[in-house]
Amino acid sequence: MTIRERLMKFGTGPVSDALDKGGAMGHEMRPWSASARMAGPAFTVQVHTADILMVAKALAECPAGHVLVIDGHGEKNTALWGGLTTMSALKKGLDGVVVEGAIRDLADIRVSKLPVFARAVVPNAGGGQYVGKLQVPVACGGVVVQPGDWVVGDEDGVVVIPLARLEEVVEKAARIVEAEKRIAKAIRAGVEIATLLRVEETLERKAKEIFVPQLQVEKKY
Repeated sequence: MTIRERLMKFGTGPVSDALDKGGAMGHEMRPWSASARMAGPAFTVQVHTADILMVAKALAECPAGHVLVIDGHGEKNTALWGGLTTMSALKKGLDGVVVEGAIRDLADIRVSKLPVFARAVVPNAGGGQYVGKLQVPVACGGVVVQPGDWVVGDEDGVVVIPLARLEEVVEKAARIVEAEKRIAKAIRAGVEIATLLRVEETLERKAKEIFVPQLQVEKKY
């Protein structure tokens, strides 16, 4: 099974857990298309606010199997992506698109098999005259995305895995998924989830702790 197949199977929850409950883009970065599952290395583009010139260039250069990450600076009143670009990206074999900004042509995108994530939907189209940057670090959904980082998406949102941690995260996520399967089996057998998570032990330990560290004074007499 390839890395992409494993990440697609895991989904964003276990991947975020494997990143120490991190790596997730903000909750506004939501899926809009018929398919939300994606996993692939990032191809990044930074555009001037409300300008789509570099989006077309990025789409032309983004390799198949990659996720196109568009840094539109969070502008939600001008669309940087639409139905025609979705059609083109699907034809080229891109694995998905994440837009730090808005999209349009929702009727077309809703039925597309290309995963498309964005902050908002709006009719206004962007201009096409300013030069941006390709394959540079970008900010998207509150997360810094480096070219080549892995981007995983599903119905819950988007998680970014730094390339240097890819192997570690994949293996850790696999262990998390297996642990969750055992927990699910126990729940089906009637075991309380509080028991499985040892909640009472944790509460007992917390009750003995003093919140302010300065008050933990050793008794000398």
